[in-house]
Amino acid sequence: MATVTTLGKGQIVIPAALRKKYNIKQGSKLQIFEYAGILYLVPPVDNAIKSACGSLPSTPSLSKELLKERAKDFRP
Repeated sequence: MATVTTLGKGQIVIPAALRKKYNIKQGSKLQIFEYAGILYLVPPVDNAIKSACGSLPSTPSLSKELLKERAKDFRP
């Protein structure tokens, strides 16, 4: 696992091996999202849905968390 350091404006440098592996070049757009306390950087892909399958951890269960939140909304 590579370690990166945050620069002054919140920037990070993606290690060269990972940039090459995922074809990330200057000007490439990455999506970033947070789930269960983990930040994910998603490189550009041809088929985002197929590439995303299995990328999220199985716990915590997002559906269970959503049902808990909904249950709070319906309590008197």
